[in-house]
This record gives sequence, C-alpha cells and structure tokens, in this order.
Amino acid sequence: MAELTKRASSLWAKKENRDGQELWLPLVAHLVDTQNVINWLYNHWLNGNQQLIIKEKLSQDEIEHLIKFVGFFHDIGKATPAFQTKPSYNRDQELDSELLEKLLRHGFTDLSDFMPSDRRKSPHAIAGETILEENGLDVSVGAIVGAHHGKPAGQNFDSYDQICDYTSNYLQSDRDNQIQENWEKVHRELINYGLHLSGYAKLEEVPTISQEQAVLLTGLLIMADWIASSEYLNDDLAQPMFPLIRLEQGFEDLDMKARLEHAINTWDISGHWLSQPIADVDGHYQQRWGFKPRVVQHLMSEVIGKINDPGMIIIEAPMGIGKTEIALTAAEQLSFTKNITGLFMGLPTQATSNAMFSRVDKWVDSLAKEENTVLPIKLMHGKAQFNEENRKLPRAENIDDQGSVAVNSWFSGKRSMLADFSIGTIDHLLLMSLKQKHLFLRHLGLSGKVVIIDEVHAYDTYMDSYLNRALQWLGAYHIPVIALSATLPKKKRTELIEAYYRGKYGHKLHDHGDWQESQAYPLLTYLDGEKVKQFDDFPQTSDPKKVKIVRLNCEDKQLMKKVVDTIKDGGVAGVVVNTVKRAQELYEMVPEGIPKLLLHSAFLATDRANLEEKLQKCIGKGANRPEKMVVIGTQVLEQSLDIDFDVLFTDIAPMDLVLQRMGRMHRHNIKRPQQLVTPTTYVLGINSLGDYGDANEAIYEKYWLMKTDHFLPDTVQLPNDISKLVQAVYDPETDDDIPGIEEPRRDEEVVVEKEENKAKAYQIATPYPDEDIHGWLDRDREGIDNDATAEAAVRDIKESIEVVLVQHTPSGDYLMDGRSLDDVSDDVVAQQLIRLPNAVTPDIAKTIEKLERLTEKYYHSWQDSIWLKGMIALPLDQNFKADFNGWQIHYSKDLGLMYKKDGEDE
Repeated sequence: MAELTKRASSLWAKKENRDGQELWLPLVAHLVDTQNVINWLYNHWLNGNQQLIIKEKLSQDEIEHLIKFVGFFHDIGKATPAFQTKPSYNRDQELDSELLEKLLRHGFTDLSDFMPSDRRKSPHAIAGETILEENGLDVSVGAIVGAHHGKPAGQNFDSYDQICDYTSNYLQSDRDNQIQENWEKVHRELINYGLHLSGYAKLEEVPTISQEQAVLLTGLLIMADWIASSEYLNDDLAQPMFPLIRLEQGFEDLDMKARLEHAINTWDISGHWLSQPIADVDGHYQQRWGFKPRVVQHLMSEVIGKINDPGMIIIEAPMGIGKTEIALTAAEQLSFTKNITGLFMGLPTQATSNAMFSRVDKWVDSLAKEENTVLPIKLMHGKAQFNEENRKLPRAENIDDQGSVAVNSWFSGKRSMLADFSIGTIDHLLLMSLKQKHLFLRHLGLSGKVVIIDEVHAYDTYMDSYLNRALQWLGAYHIPVIALSATLPKKKRTELIEAYYRGKYGHKLHDHGDWQESQAYPLLTYLDGEKVKQFDDFPQTSDPKKVKIVRLNCEDKQLMKKVVDTIKDGGVAGVVVNTVKRAQELYEMVPEGIPKLLLHSAFLATDRANLEEKLQKCIGKGANRPEKMVVIGTQVLEQSLDIDFDVLFTDIAPMDLVLQRMGRMHRHNIKRPQQLVTPTTYVLGINSLGDYGDANEAIYEKYWLMKTDHFLPDTVQLPNDISKLVQAVYDPETDDDIPGIEEPRRDEEVVVEKEENKAKAYQIATPYPDEDIHGWLDRDREGIDNDATAEAAVRDIKESIEVVLVQHTPSGDYLMDGRSLDDVSDDVVAQQLIRLPNAVTPDIAKTIEKLERLTEKYYHSWQDSIWLKGMIALPLDQNFKADFNGWQIHYSKDLGLMYKKDGEDE
C-alpha cells in the first residue's frame, strides 16, 4: 500500500489552542480513527438483530468492507479549500497561519489568497458526498456521508449541480486548471487510500443498499464519529480517548491501533445483556418476581415463548392482572429468540414512567447479577434528573464490582436512546416518526431493543398516527413489539398489527380473518412470521366483580353532599373529573373534618410526587387505610396508580377510560365498610342523551360520550364485560340505534381527518427499501429541533413554558414550602417546576423574554449553576400570587396552580 504524500497528510480535521498549547489532528488520522471505531461498534457493540438488518443481502466480507468504507470517508469533505481555510473555533490567528503555512509548503499553491464562493453552501458533509458521487460512488451510500451530521441532503440534491455551482469551494479556483488538478489529485489519493483500507479497488464496487440499511448505518456512523471526536470521556481530562496532537507531530507519529484500543477500553464501561431461554415459566416467575404466576400470566408466557418469528404482540387483560410481569418475561423470551440486547418501555406520562422505572430497575438488577456484569439503564423524560431512584444509581465509570445496574453518562442527550435499557414516556417512541435532526440515532437505539408500549389505548388519533408510523419502522427492523391494554378497541388492535406487518413485509396484510372481530377477554394476539394468531383459551372468572352503575345529575354542592353521605359510616371515595378547575372547586367543598386529598397535573413536580406517595400510603396495596377520606383528581388517577377506592364518582368519559377508573375501585382483597360492600360507580355529567356540558365536550368528542352513555349498563361485570363494552362503543356498526348520533359522528370524522393530515406535516415516510435517504427529513416548516417543541409536535399540544416557581418577598426568596433559597441546594430549587397554562402564555416568545428579564433581575447567579442555568423563574409575592400577562396567578400547596383573568371574581 502506497504511503500518503505529505500533501494529503498535511490536511487538518481539528485544531485548537488550549492553554497556550497549539494542537491539531491530521484529517487522515480522524478518518482512520472513525473507521476503526465504526468497525469495532459493528462487531462488538451492535446486537445480532441489528447486524442482520444492516447486513441484509450482503455477505460477511461485503458488510465489513462497507462498514469500514463509510467510517473512513465520512469526513473526506474536509479535504477542500472551503474547509481548510476555515478559522479555528477560538479565532487563534497564529494557529490558523501555521497550519495554512504547512499546507502551502506541501503544494497547496495560492491557498492564502483563496476566496470561497459561499462556504455555507458546501458544508463538509455535503462536500464529502459530492466528491465521492462525482468519482463514481452509488448515491445510496453517498447519501450516508452527506447525512452524518444529522440531516441528509434534500430530495432534489444533485452532486453535479453542487460542484458546478460552487466549484471553488472544492477546487480552489473556478478557472485555473492547474490548481484544480492539484485538489483533484488529493481527492483521488485519499479515495485510493481509503478504498485500500476498506477492501475495495474502486468506488463502483461499493454495493447499493436499502433505505433501512442506510438509516441504521447513518446512525452508527454518527455514533462512531462522536466517539472518535471525543478527546476525553465525558470531558474528563483524566480519561483520554482520541486526543489532538502537538503541531510539530504528524500522522506518521501515531499508533492508530493502540489509539483505538485505549479509547475503547475507556469508553466501553458497560456490559451487554445476554438473555437465556426460559424452560420453566412458573419457576421463572418465582425466581424473578417472587410469586407463582396467575393462570393468565402462565398461559400467555407459555404461548409467547413458542413464537418462532415474533413481531407485534398485543396483550389484552384486566387491570391488576400483572401485565407488566408478562411483558418483561416476554422481553426475556423474545430477546433470546431474536438475539436482542436491550429494552425500551414507553408509558403515557412522566408519573407512570417514574413508577415503572422502579420496577424495571429491579428487574435489570436481577439480570445484571445473574450475568455478573454492569448493565446501563436510562430514565427518559424531561424531569428524569430529579427522580430519586435514578439519582441514586451509580455512574458506570465509577463501578469496580460486577452485577450492577448503572447510569452510563455517555448515553445522554441525543445519545440517550442508545443505552441498552430505556424507560420513558411514549413520546420517545413517537419521536421515531418525527422529522428531526439526528433521528438516525433514535432509530439505531430502538432497532436494538424489545419495545413495550404500556396502556396502548391511551393515545388519540393524532398520536396514533405517529405510533403507527413508528411500528412500520420497527417492523422493518424486525423488532418485537409488545403492546399492553386493559381496554383496547378491536379497530386499534387491527391497526397495530397492520402497521407492523406493512413495515416488516413491505405490503399490506391480506389476512382478514376472525382475529379482527374477536371479543374474547383476556386475549393474546400476535404475528408469528406472516401469520396472525390468537390465544384466548383462558378460564373465565368464576366470581366477577359486579359494579353497580348510577347516573347522577346534580349541581356540585349536591354532588359533594352525596359523596360525604356515602362515606358517613366510613370509606374512601374517589372523585375523578375531567378538568383541573372543577377538581379544585370540588376539593374546596369538602366539609371540614373529613380527610381529603387533591391530585392533578397543575402541581409543582415535587408536590405532585409527594401527593402520589401520600396517596399510595393511604389507599395503596397493603396500606393503613384511613377511616374515611375523599380523594379528588383528574385523569392522572386512572393511570398506573395502584390505589383502591371503596366508591367511585366519575365524570362521563369514553368507555375505556370509565372502565380504567372503575379499575381503581375494589381493587384489593380487603374488608369494606358495610354500606360499600357492593362496588358502585356514580357517573356524572349526563344532562340528557347528547348533552354532557361544555367542559366535558371540550375534553372528549361528544360522539364518544354519546356512545358510552348509550351502552353503559346498570351493572358492569369486571373483567367479563370489558371487551364487550369497549367494542360496542368503538364499532361504527353500532351507531344505528342511537338517536341524534349522526351529527356528532360527522364532527368526529372531520376531527380524525384533520388530525391525521396535521400529523403528516412533520412525519417521516413509510419505509421504502428501494429509495435512498435523500429528503428523508425534508419538511415544509422549520422549528422543531428543540425537545419541548418536538414533544408538542408528537402530542399535538401547544408548546408550553415550564418555570421555576419561587416566592420573592421583601425579606428574601423562598420555595413554596417556606425554605429560603439560601438554605437549599441548586438541584432542589431546580425541581420546583410547573408548566404554565397556555391561556396565560398566548405569545410564547414574548412570555419567555419577559420571564428571562425577571430571572436576570432577581436570580442572576443561576447562570453559574449547572442545575439552574437556562431555567426561568416566575416570582410570586408573599401571598403566593403574581399579576402576569393580564392574569392573576396563585399557587396553593393544597390546590395547586390557579389563575383568573384580571378583574374576574374568584
């Protein structure tokens, strides 16, 4: 192999003056570093399923050559005058001059006089793709080079047009043939050098690849580039990885093999999960969970363990049956079958994610101890850093002993999904479908995990559109997906199966058998290869819970009197309403002397966590229950809280949600007050058929409320009636006998069409294997590359503002609980977060500007804190009030955040 000329090896990739020390890294060194890293990642970090997808239709030799190729050539676009004349980051003119002088000495004539056409039009990623494609590389691979900074070139990109329009960016001159030939020789020299290192003789030998292969390869390349660009692990100077070298040193002074080995030994601080087969389901449950499985758990786990080619798996079973244990057992079974080494679990809310994190953490800990290794776990939501259990986990880089669960600090920010075990809100799965820079990393991370979706019924039409697109891509990556629900409409069941099938096989599912219409319950529906199968041979509940349904139409004062009368001889009453404001009003109506608790989303994060903990201690499993109590809340009470009411009052809502709320009543086997032995649910807000009040109809479409009202019987048998009632409401064929349903149905159809069309605006396309990744992230509108806007995009909610709520008084600054800011640490202050209502912040930009001025005025020192930097404060006065944006805002530890327009009565 020919040595590189001095001219080629004098090109730089990075340069920096650090504390007076002039440093650089030759371009070819960075290209070889990245080639070595991506080759190691493919062979040692990716799991078997990911390797199979990337390797599809390629031999082992072909994939190894291709992996090395994209690693080496990712930054060849830096071998251009447009890049080589860029000033250093800290504008060190002396360093820039010395490197330019080096280039001039080695044959880059007149480079000091270079004037680029427009440097911004040829960023080095696009320049690299252009150089390679103009020299014969297939566009399916060239597009990966162009995308390695997070976004591919647009749909209409043409490398010939790029180099013709901006010739001097590539060849230094538009006219001087000799200078142009000089650069073309350098390009050919680097191409030949890289081809030899990759195992090719010419660019035309590089194979054409599918879109799915390109997406995952781009993600792997971005990851490799970030690792190879890390001088130190997590900026810790004590842990060097790929450091720059002194200016007097060159490529020939580097031992590239030793450089890789040292860096990987520093970076690779976590183990991998190697699951084992489960031969004895009952024994496994006893070992993993400490109990013998219920019949439903046993049978479902037995069936799942026998699936040959697992795809989409849907578990429909009653609340409290233990679906989480079924799902995590299935994750172990499927990971072994598919050679997968990770797990992602998505839940509806941050609160449910926190609750599940604790359970999954214990599960991963048992896996780590069995394998005697360190397994990395990641809690993924906006307030994960405040989760106490998450904060107590050790850092992987500090662990010497084996058999541990740890947080690997490298897997943070956009790299979070790359951690083997990830638990978070469903947003992190839905974001797989959103056109957003560096989306390739999310796809790479999810392609290596069994995916569990909890409470899959809880998502609306808009979110379902993103979910279905995500399932298509997971299908394309052959990733097993487990969806859990207690109340799943058969239409959604069908959509989930069809979306996954379309992604995996590239065409529509033609198997329209009886499985679509099944109302069996419990029910296991799954794809085994191309076949849809179901298992429903479960013993029927011999003693179902019979819930008496009472429609209650009265003013709120009469309602509260009824609630109090119901528990006059003892008991815990749950009151679930659809709006925060109504929950607050009802809470204030509870007579003095009766223990009460209010829970909704408009509390400080810390207060809400404390309230949830208090609620679990009062009416959770094994709790020391109070003699009597009234618990009032919104929809947060229906989601994943293991609490138990003696009697339930609930606003009218769609059938599946009403049933979920019923699942929080008579949940545990305990003694009830005599008058509450019969489980009873009072349904509120039904004025007449088709009239449910403005507030309820603003939250839920009238169509679903009418159908729920129509089909809700006087007695519900749980769990036997769950599927029958849900299917009746969500089946359009059942509309005929409901008077006045026509107009609400048309309104609902309009909403659905509007939501589906809106969702497509920022959504990636269905997988198309024959297409390249050009234009994959093209979109008509910009502005969703920050986390808050992205979350709003996949949930179809208005972007909102989160503030740190503090009390600013003449005597000092305090938290809402009275502690002085001077007496608490910054991380405690940073947890005092609350989301402002959209009504209070009609102009997001102006509101943020106003809050930033207040924060700068009162809390300037926050900018020096790693916890508080970038946060904005809303100061309240000594009465916990503030006049802001024409609104009067008030915070109460009992009621949460309240707001009213200036001039309105309380």
